[in-house]
Parts: sequence; C-alpha cells; structure tokens
Amino acid sequence: MHHSLVSTNAVSTWAEKNLIGVYYQNRNVLICSSKIPAKTDHLSQTERKRRDSFGMFDGYDSCSEDTSSSSSSDESEEEVSPLPSSLPIIKNNGQVYTYPDGKSGMATCEMCGMVGVRDAFYSKTKRFCSVSCSRSYSSNSKKASILARLQGKPPTKKAKVLQKQPLVAKLAAYAQYQATLQNQAKTKAAVPVEGFSWGSYINSNSFTAAPVTCFKHAPMGTCWGDISEGVRVEVPNTDCSLPTKVFWIAGIVKLAGYNALLRYEGFENDSNLDFWCNVCGSDIHPVGWCATSGKPLVPPRTIQHKYTNWKAFLVKRLTGAKTLPPDFSQKVSESMQYPFKTCMRVEVVDKTHLCRTRVAVVENVIGGRLRLVYEESEDKTDDFWCHMYSPLIHHIGWSRSIGHRFKRSDITKKQDGHFDAPSHLFMKVKEVDTAGEWFKEGMKLEAIDPLNLSAICVATIRKVLADGYLMIGIDGSEAADGSDWFCYHATSPSIFPVGFCEINMIELTPPRGYTKLPFKWFDYLRETDSIAAPVKLFNKEVPNHGFHVGMKLEAVDLMEPRLVCVATVTRIIHRLLRIHFDGWEDEYDQWVDCESPDLYPVGWCQLTGYQLQPPAPQSSRDNQSSSSKQKKKSKSQQYKGHKKMTSLQLKEEMLDGEEYSFLQGASDQESNGSASYYIKQEP
Repeated sequence: MHHSLVSTNAVSTWAEKNLIGVYYQNRNVLICSSKIPAKTDHLSQTERKRRDSFGMFDGYDSCSEDTSSSSSSDESEEEVSPLPSSLPIIKNNGQVYTYPDGKSGMATCEMCGMVGVRDAFYSKTKRFCSVSCSRSYSSNSKKASILARLQGKPPTKKAKVLQKQPLVAKLAAYAQYQATLQNQAKTKAAVPVEGFSWGSYINSNSFTAAPVTCFKHAPMGTCWGDISEGVRVEVPNTDCSLPTKVFWIAGIVKLAGYNALLRYEGFENDSNLDFWCNVCGSDIHPVGWCATSGKPLVPPRTIQHKYTNWKAFLVKRLTGAKTLPPDFSQKVSESMQYPFKTCMRVEVVDKTHLCRTRVAVVENVIGGRLRLVYEESEDKTDDFWCHMYSPLIHHIGWSRSIGHRFKRSDITKKQDGHFDAPSHLFMKVKEVDTAGEWFKEGMKLEAIDPLNLSAICVATIRKVLADGYLMIGIDGSEAADGSDWFCYHATSPSIFPVGFCEINMIELTPPRGYTKLPFKWFDYLRETDSIAAPVKLFNKEVPNHGFHVGMKLEAVDLMEPRLVCVATVTRIIHRLLRIHFDGWEDEYDQWVDCESPDLYPVGWCQLTGYQLQPPAPQSSRDNQSSSSKQKKKSKSQQYKGHKKMTSLQLKEEMLDGEEYSFLQGASDQESNGSASYYIKQEP
C-alpha cells in the first residue's frame, strides 16, 4: 500500500475547489464553498431583522443577497443564501455556507449532514444545504447514498437518506466498528483499569513501539504501507469554540504501533497541543476527506491570528506531502472481519490435561481472539482464550486423524445452532517428509515448557504422531500417566536441538532433581543411554521480523490467556523473543516466537475493544517481591503457571518447590541469520 502523494497541482486544485473552511481572525465567521451572488444590494428591513436575530453580520455594513425564491417542489437552483459582500469567499460546487461562533439558528442538512446557519440553507424549508442534496433526497435511493458516504463520495443522483442526520453522520464509524462493539459487549474481559495511557507512557519514558508491520496476523499488518512520521491527515479540531464538529490538518510526529502523536499544521515546533490518536480510528482521514464529505476545516484557535491567508499556507505545507491512501478506512474495516463465528465447534487443548484435546464452542470473537467454552460446561464458565491462528485449536476430527488423545464429550449430539468450524479456517502447518530420517521416541531435545514459558528445558520425544506432530515431555517433572505431555509440530519454533541454549547463552533448565550441575548434555545423554534428535530436522527459518530489544507491544499472558498486557521485548535469539511484562518480575517473562499470534501492536486493544492490562502498580510489585521470596510453586497439571492477576485482582501466592534463576545473557544475538544457530553435537 502506498500513500497518496499530494502534488503541487493537486494541492492547488484541492485548495481552490475543496478547501472547506477558513476561520477569519477578525470576523468570527467561517466561510465554506460558495457561489457569489450577482446582487450586492444593501440589507433589506427583513434581512436586518434576521441579522439582529442571529448576530450573523455583527460588525459588517453590507451583505449581498439574492431575494428571489421559489415555492415550487423542485427547489429552484437559482436560490442562494445571503452573505456579507466584504467577506473573501472560497468557491466550491456553487454552494454557500456560513458558520457563526456559538450563535443560534443552526440547521442540519437532512441529506448529507452538513451543519450551518439555517438562513444560509437552501429553499424556504431550510432542510437542505444545496440543490443537489434537495434533489437527491426527493428522487433517489437510500442505499446508494449510504454507500457513497462510506466511500467518501458526494451523493449520487440515485441517493436518498436512510434516516435524518445524526445517524448518517456516524455511519462510517458505525460500519467500521459494528462487529467489534457487539463482541466487546459480550466479552468476559478483565476489570477495567483506569488511568493508563500508551501515549503518556511512551512520551515520559522515550520508549519505542514495535511497528505494525511486525504483526502479520493483526489488522493492517500486511497492508500498513509507508505510514510514517510526516504523513498528513485530517482530524477533529479540539482547539475551537465553534458549536459544531470541525476539522484541521495535522502531521504525524511519532508512531507507536497503531497510535500516532499528531501536531496541528501551523504549530511548527510548538508541541503544547500535540495529541495521541489511533491511526485506524474513525476520526482520522486522508487529506481531502473534508472536501468530499462537506466537513469544515478550521484552524485551531491558538494560532488563528498567525496567518491571514490560510489557503496559501496549506497549499505550501501540503505540496509534495504524503497522506493516507483514500481507501485506508475500507482496508481497516476489511482487516477486522474474522472468519470464525460464534457457535462454531473446534478441538482445543484441554487446559487440565495437556496431552489431550476437547471440543469447545466459540463464544466470543474479539480482534481475532476467541473465547472458547468447553462443550460440557453448563454455566459457560469453563473457558479458554486463544487467537484464531493459535496452534492449540484444530478442526473437529483432527485428533483422530493424527492419533492425538481426545476427551470424548458427554454430549451425545450437537446443541441447536452449533456447527463444526470449516477446516480451511485453521492455520496450516508446513508439510514435512517423514519417510527418511525422522524423529523417534526417546530422542532428546530442548523445548519451551508450556507450564512455565520463561524456561527452556531438557525434554524428550514421548510419541510420534502423524503429519509431523510430536508429543513432548519435560524431563524430571512428567506425570506418570503422561497427562502433561504436550503436542508440538516438528516445525514448531518452540522446540530446539540439543545445545541450542548453550550456544545462544540461554539458561537451560535441567531435569528436576538432577544433581550433576552444571548440566552437560554429553554426560546426560550417556547417563540416560539416549540420543539427541538430529539438528537437520528442526525449523531453522528466521524471518526478517523487524523486532528490536526494548520495543513495546501488547502481549497475551499465556499463563492467564484472557489477559493482554503492556510488554517489552528484552531479548532476541534469531526468531525467539523474550517478552517481559512491564511492572512484573522477570519470572513472569515468556519465550515467544516472533510470529506468535499472541503478540499485538501498541493500540491493538483500543482498536478492537479488548481490555488492556497496564503495568503492575507499586503495591503489586511489593506483593510480587514478597511472593518471590517464597519457594517457587511446583508445576501444576493445568495450562496455567505462576499466573499474573489483574492489578485489581492481585493475590499473593505461596510457592513451593525448587527455584531456578534464568540467565539474561551478556550479549543477545539479534541477527536474522542462522549460521551460528546450533552448537555442533559432540560425538
């Protein structure tokens, strides 16, 4: 996706024809798109009464007026509204609008939603702002008008309103967020925590956020284009005393995920009125949107006296500048449509027995994240959260097809309205060739512990399934019945060959109870009479992901997967990221793949309506410190480790068992290459 480049000629034409609004510093009147009437007679007695009534021409000695009018139902094209003759006029489409500052007598066009002085409106009824709106209303279809407005086009000759204005004015935003808001209303989100602002957090600490392009699964992740500092947009002008919603042009000063720090044009190096806004929000538009939508552009009150010719100023500033693509809002809307629907049935990992799957039903879809309720849960409280691209969910019948354990449902038949999710909706794994040398039961490797995601552990292949899937057990802490074995695909970025941690200076967690420390793989393989899985069988692809140490993002706490938290990338080992949750101790960190669907750009929660968990407050940190001094909790048989609570739910947990410290490493390898990815195996 590329920006719309505003050329010199384009800007001049835009300014001449479509600039809708200049706030004249000594006249207190906003003039929008006009045709100057030929007559310049003095005010009639009637008009003087109207002037006194509205205060519209206070301070002016004369105005122009076309006294002709028509009572025909066709609304005569010749009728125009009165204006002071001394005012400079900006012409556009043969219409004239005036906007007083806080005066009465306002009206709203029932066709396009334009708000203005009632006496400036067309015809005796004052229902429409222009001839075209009047005719469109009386003779054209409702649907075409709505579609035209969504596309930023003026009403066509086959357009008619759906309802009277205020609904029409909000239609574009409504269409974009309709599905999201419906899901938000139903979601079982964490208790809202007030007071956190990404903008203030980033500004006060000079943080950098991971760019949207790092998250291919997130909205706009694959079509973000070249949105960067310097891009110009049209946004609501909050520094204005007018009674109606007006807009002004602003430039992006800094980007943080979806969020942009904006500065109004005309403020130069003055940052006093800078503000943060979500680029994908309904209030941000490409330059020219106001013109096509009939919205007024008004300079901020703070700088309204700075220039006498705002049109010339904007032409100069916008020549050669970039703006959003004209179809940007449409792309945002399309990227927020999700194929998974409520009542779909899927197979998902059983959080109480990791070795098996169960049937669950989609209860909510928010931003691509699914709240799944296990089918046997009568009160719908036994649930599990994951992204629709998570490797933990599969189509109905998947477990049987690969030989995976499956908990049969007590429900003999589907409930009314429930239906199996189509298999093509699920993330496809890479095909592998198992005919030649392949993984075998008993082979050793290193793996991220699914019950303690801050640790990479000594592990063993316990069972080889079909289609490249493997059942992995963590050495020294496996349940006797294998109920905590975990299913990883052979191409999973969460399993590694023997020696991976050593060469990349990551602390490897040895088997529980193993006493010969420091741990040496060569000795352990000999003692256990086992062999290491061949290095060539592991996934060595490292994408150019774009992450850097210190970048901020929003990340799922996989130990409590309904929570999305403020987080930081603290280490990068090729494609492996160590995610730290701000305000929490390092023991809560998680090793996550760079392409994990559980990572999101800054602003994702705001965009999708999901509840963001802010950094833990000081009181929570004190509880953490007290808690961590106790011994660490032994691994449970649930897919929840030493879980974080929301800042309103924090509870001190007593921990027992052995404690390991996780070495942060002196030098992180941030190369995307894989030349030194694995250590050479000893004979």
